[in-house]
Amino acid sequence: MISKELFKKIRRLEIRTKGLVNELFGGEYQSAFKGRGMTFSEVRPYQFGDDVRQIDWNVTARNQEPYIKIFEEEREQILMLCVDISPSGYFGSGRQRKLDLVTELSALLAFSAIKNNDKVGLLLFTDNIEKVITPRKGRAHVLRLIQELLTTEPTGTGTDIAKAVAYQNKLLKRRSIFTLISDFQGSGYEKQLRIANRKHDLISMVIEDPLEKELPDMGLVPLRDAESGRFQIIDTSNSSVREQYAKRKRFRLERLQKLFIRHQIDSINLHTNESYIEPIMTFFKRRSSRY
Repeated sequence: MISKELFKKIRRLEIRTKGLVNELFGGEYQSAFKGRGMTFSEVRPYQFGDDVRQIDWNVTARNQEPYIKIFEEEREQILMLCVDISPSGYFGSGRQRKLDLVTELSALLAFSAIKNNDKVGLLLFTDNIEKVITPRKGRAHVLRLIQELLTTEPTGTGTDIAKAVAYQNKLLKRRSIFTLISDFQGSGYEKQLRIANRKHDLISMVIEDPLEKELPDMGLVPLRDAESGRFQIIDTSNSSVREQYAKRKRFRLERLQKLFIRHQIDSINLHTNESYIEPIMTFFKRRSSRY
């Protein structure tokens, strides 16, 4: 039995994300993620301009006039949400934490999937595999996924993307839409991303907060790494300290983007202090233009 407060949170997320799906994202999602292939539907008489390669020669011979085969896209797919819920997700310098953005994005994608009759599943990870929910259809199933995102207490204290992606690669038996949502802390995951991208339609969503890129001038500031637990005091009034901090963060993000480009992995960067609507719409349209 869920509490009234949790029910309200789930309901608010449903109203907001379903509204966006109905108004903006449903059709874009369908265009961006094509079906697995084409299945035979019927035959009809040949018309001028039809592709002669689609002529059904057996039916043509029987009817003494040309007929062509009609195919329909095999639409049903699986969307697997692989979501990082490690402690670094609890950070946020503005109105929302990274984990809040992650949860809303997951809800948006899940409702987009079921609107297009796709199945959706969920894997939550830290440096452990925290929870796995197998893909299914339907509103009740998506509401359960949202509940797990809002309530699952992580047992791990770090981030192991390689472990999560390797687990997902074994779990998914056929080609699926594999969405990895994380702030991509940690390292050593390049090989598994490469394998996942070869087997599936891999989308990497990189979650960022502006304070992680650049420190404000606030004097002495105590900082604790949410995952390692390391504590230190930083003198943010020192311009060289701020510059070195920004340089290290820039290098990490540039290295990550080079990895995506090198292995032709689709990616999108999203920020806790900005709306995700325009970046995701642009991303969907860019993918649609490939077909």
